[in-house]
Amino acid sequence: MLMSLSATTRLLTQLKKTTLDVIFPPGCVRCAEPIDTPDNLCARCWPEMTYISAPFCDICGFPFEYDAGDGFVCATCLRQLPVFARARAVLKYDDASRDMILGYKHSDQTNRAPTFASWMSRAGADLINDCDVICPVPLHHKRLIKRRFNQSALLAGEIAKLTDKPVIHDLITRKRPTISQGGLSAKARLRNVRGVFEVTQTREDPLNGAKVLLIDDVLTTGATVNACSMSLLKGGATKVDVLTFSRVVRASNTAI
Repeated sequence: MLMSLSATTRLLTQLKKTTLDVIFPPGCVRCAEPIDTPDNLCARCWPEMTYISAPFCDICGFPFEYDAGDGFVCATCLRQLPVFARARAVLKYDDASRDMILGYKHSDQTNRAPTFASWMSRAGADLINDCDVICPVPLHHKRLIKRRFNQSALLAGEIAKLTDKPVIHDLITRKRPTISQGGLSAKARLRNVRGVFEVTQTREDPLNGAKVLLIDDVLTTGATVNACSMSLLKGGATKVDVLTFSRVVRASNTAI
């Protein structure tokens, strides 16, 4: 029996993939050790990661050691509510995950973006289902030229492909360059990004009344995503949620 054109195309695609996997076996996204399943971690790296799952702060997603019931929030959110409504992350930013994340961000290992986005889509499923549009934390054009890619934009684009949600990469822009947030104190981070972001004028219409999902690679103190969220809300968004690949976990967020 003759195969349909679509069936033939699928078969050829699978044969091509199988051939490439034989010649170039898929590797662990952290250590490159050959593995059977592409876009995954090997048996040694997988258990070293600290994955974030319930129970966690109902607002910022900070993980708790025990389940105190629904609606619990961490001490940091009780002291000062963030501008965004909710934040979720896949895993803890620590010694185990650091090199994998920095390799993606600073060493042009952009092939990790689809894998990271797939994990983010599962961890942030509720946020994705609730949003109208996805947008990344933007880089200033000078840094974008130097780095050649925006790591958050790559993640946003991959998540949009997986979920059929619209993505607007230039929904917000950076008005001026800033120094890297790395190594700065929490107060210095706030000062560094204060008033930096604004809604792109040509994107005001799709933002009006929209629920936005903001994408970034790492959440540290929340200064950057708070500043982005403030600009989005001022520009007409009704709600901003945040989804990151990893987040810093500090003891100061202990539940109350």
